[in-house]
Amino acid sequence: MNPSDAVHPLVRTAHAGRRPVTSRAQISAVAIDLFTARGFEETSVDDVADAVGIARRTLFRYYPSKNAIAWGDFDGHLAEMRALLAEIPDDLPIAEALGRALISFNEVPDTELTAHRRRMSLLLGVPALQAHSMLMYAEWRQVIADFCAHRLDLGEHDHLPQTIAWMCLGTALAAYEQWLAHPGSDLEALIVAGTRTLSQGVGALS
Repeated sequence: MNPSDAVHPLVRTAHAGRRPVTSRAQISAVAIDLFTARGFEETSVDDVADAVGIARRTLFRYYPSKNAIAWGDFDGHLAEMRALLAEIPDDLPIAEALGRALISFNEVPDTELTAHRRRMSLLLGVPALQAHSMLMYAEWRQVIADFCAHRLDLGEHDHLPQTIAWMCLGTALAAYEQWLAHPGSDLEALIVAGTRTLSQGVGALS
């Protein structure tokens, strides 16, 4: 990923009379641009709060930590994934169902690709965020495991559903690593190619 050095228009010190930013998504967007422009470690929670025009204590009502801010509305994203999986017909093969969900979940409008690239560059490249990301990945994997357990009539913590969940996570992360390393690449095409391998298995490649 080649993060832009430009700061988001909302990243500025709030003045008296200016309406503060009070959306989780807006706060995260402002923070991502601050982290990109100044560095994650160099940007404090107070810097973010000041940029969006709210008090530090108010910011913590939206996010429990600076690390969490970089992830944005993660709970909302997990709810979207559950909804995607719940809407898939039961008669659709599980491999196709997972592929469809991964592709839909990772669809990003062209107008948001630059901002998404900045976010993912931070999440995958900043050591402090990588440690926190393991907690987020665990929650994401569990959504997949729950779906697989239901389909396979197994426990959600059984080995097979958990294995499939790890495979799905690896498929998504591999696509993002390639996308960040090669700015001209197409994220959706990488996700599609990865889900094809996930569906067919390594044996189909030989």
